[in-house]
Amino acid sequence: MFGIYAWIVFAICVLAAIVFTLVLPGLDRRRRWVTVCAWLPFRLTGITTRVRGLEKIPAGECVVVANHASYLDGVLLQGYLPPRFSYVIKGEMGRIPVVSLLLRRIGSKFVERFDASGSVRDARQLLKAATAGESLAFFPEGTFVAEQGLGRFRAGAFAAAIKAGVPVVPVVISGSRRILPANALFPRHGHLRIDILNPIDRSDPAYGDSRALAVAARQKILAALDEPDLLNGTHD
Repeated sequence: MFGIYAWIVFAICVLAAIVFTLVLPGLDRRRRWVTVCAWLPFRLTGITTRVRGLEKIPAGECVVVANHASYLDGVLLQGYLPPRFSYVIKGEMGRIPVVSLLLRRIGSKFVERFDASGSVRDARQLLKAATAGESLAFFPEGTFVAEQGLGRFRAGAFAAAIKAGVPVVPVVISGSRRILPANALFPRHGHLRIDILNPIDRSDPAYGDSRALAVAARQKILAALDEPDLLNGTHD
C-alpha cells in the first residue's frame, strides 16, 4: 500500500513539474519549480532525508559527483541540492518522451554510453558547458546495479572539472538502494542521507589529470559510504 501511494504522489508531482516547466519563462524559474516538485514526494510519503554539508558547496561553479544506487538518486539531488546544477544523465533517458521533455526544460545534459561517436560528441558538449560556467552534477558510475557497492568511475566529470578549472565536490547518497532497489517495482519506506564532502581542488598538483582526480573522488566517497568496493581494491 505504501508503494502504491508513493507512486501516486510521485506521478502527481511529475505532472505538476511538466506542466509548469512548459509555461514558466527562464531556466532558473523552471529549475526552482522542479526542485520543489522533486523535494515534495519525500515529504508527503514520510521518507525522512538528512542533508549534511550543504555549506561545503562552493558559491561559484563546481562539479558534483555522487554514487549511484537507485532511480531515486537523481530526484533526491534535484530536490535537496541548490537548483543551479545541470544534471548529466545517461542517453537512454533522453529517449523517454515525457521524461526527456522535463529534463531538457531544466537544462539536463544527455550522454551516450554505447555509441562511440555519440560519446565523443557529448563529451565535447560537456566540456563546452563546464568552460562556459555551468555547474554540473554527475553520477560517474554511469548507471547502477542491484549489487551493493561502488563501481568504476568514468572520466567525463573529472575532465570537465579540469577543463573548466573548477573544484570537484564528492557527494554520498545513503539509503536509496534500500528504498527502491534496482529490481523492485514499488518503493519501501525508509530514511535517506546526503553527505556533501569537502571539495577537491583540482589545481592541486596531485590531481593533474582526470584519472587521478577520479581516483581521489572515488576514494573519498568510498570512505564515507557503507558499501563495499566493487573493484576489489583495483584502481580505475
